[in-house]
Amino acid sequence: MKIFTKKRVWIGILVILAGLLIYLGVTYYPYLQQGPIGCGYKAKILCSGIFVSGRDTQSVLEQDLVFHPLFKLIKAEVDYDQKAVNTSLLGLVKARAVYIEKLGGILLSGASEESIRSWPVSIPEPQPANPEEVPWPAGDLLTESENLDEIDLSLLSKALDKAFEEPDPKKPLRTRAVAVVYKGDLIAERYAPGITKDMPLIGWSMSKSITSTLVGLRVKQGKLDIHAPAPVPEWQNPNDPRKDITLNHLLQMSSGLEFDETYESDPLSDVNTMLFTKEDMGAFAAGFPLQAEPGTVWSYSSGTTNIISRIIRHSFDSDEEYLAFPRQALFNKIGMRNAVLEPDASGTFSGASYCYATARDWARFGLLYLNNGVWEGEQILPEDWVEYTTTPAPASRKGEYGAQFWLNRGSHEDPKDREYPKLPRDAFFCLGHNSQSVTVIPSKQLVVVRLGWTTKGGWDLEEFIVDILNAIKPVENKP
Repeated sequence: MKIFTKKRVWIGILVILAGLLIYLGVTYYPYLQQGPIGCGYKAKILCSGIFVSGRDTQSVLEQDLVFHPLFKLIKAEVDYDQKAVNTSLLGLVKARAVYIEKLGGILLSGASEESIRSWPVSIPEPQPANPEEVPWPAGDLLTESENLDEIDLSLLSKALDKAFEEPDPKKPLRTRAVAVVYKGDLIAERYAPGITKDMPLIGWSMSKSITSTLVGLRVKQGKLDIHAPAPVPEWQNPNDPRKDITLNHLLQMSSGLEFDETYESDPLSDVNTMLFTKEDMGAFAAGFPLQAEPGTVWSYSSGTTNIISRIIRHSFDSDEEYLAFPRQALFNKIGMRNAVLEPDASGTFSGASYCYATARDWARFGLLYLNNGVWEGEQILPEDWVEYTTTPAPASRKGEYGAQFWLNRGSHEDPKDREYPKLPRDAFFCLGHNSQSVTVIPSKQLVVVRLGWTTKGGWDLEEFIVDILNAIKPVENKP
């Protein structure tokens, strides 16, 4: 009697193959779903890390692209001649990002590379041209601060030491740059190995504060009205309830638009889909429906900021003028010579996430706001713009948000009920993914920048700023 007939053998083989296919499907199907986002992320971050920041390729791969197992399956090829990065997941999903001089790394997201490379880019050269010969803050020529007698330099040094420590190797903090400005002087800065003072690093959502500033500049020029209905083409139908959304609602994250701002816990979220697969991010975000009446609910949304970016673009007569605007009207005005604001594949700046700048550049930006929009005697921003951006949005429960800036005001009922109770109430912040921060405290005449790549939590902003504040000596009132 034959126990194994050919038929039974084939059945057994088919059962094994079916089981293997089921196993592979269960194991890898989620990755295939996430493939477009993963490929887009790896191509974009690698392209900008190499060609904007000027970092070593291997350091970007080993530090920035290891927080998700999907990245191990995605192959990346760097074309140093064309300044581009191609990524592929098992040959089934692909992405490409290209570097454009003065505009940074751009993820194609299905757009024509030829059209992107033919954009009318006429952006002024960074100023000052001779930064080492121009005194801080416009340049990089530093002199000893007259206010150092008000600083406990030992405590300040310990605070910076602590910021670069790695107490838990399983949860690396990866602080990359810190800069401290007191009474207008750069009194301390420090950089991780491989990072320099001239290396622009991603700000992620700190870019939102840059976008708010660009709105302020257009308001001053008489080109935008924040209290008028937002000029978004998709909302102009008289029967569309979104027609009542104002630019002010958008700036205060109170538009009422639906949008999922989840990152690692939901790789297929709206924000990930937008940032890493969409050619026109602003148009994608503008397509979402209302889930609440404008002005009644506060809801953080990168999509909202990219809608604002598109509104700014539409306020210009030409793309050439628009693409030159951030450098011409802001970066060169205050010496942010290394800053790069990157556009999406449609040519609209990705104002929610993609501003790269050095620690010194971010410190200059904070100093502009510390000085109420005045830079070396010139009123750069509208006189009331800083007050507006740092006034809590009515819909924010704890007074934690203004107009694309985070605040520390606390609730109306209890000012002590605030995000950072150990910090002064007048503190406000630019905050970004992976624990990027610019902290501005007017009452202490202090600006503190921290740039890094913290992916698993553990960075304590409040504790860090408290350590800096402890280094400022009490100053007796002088007659």
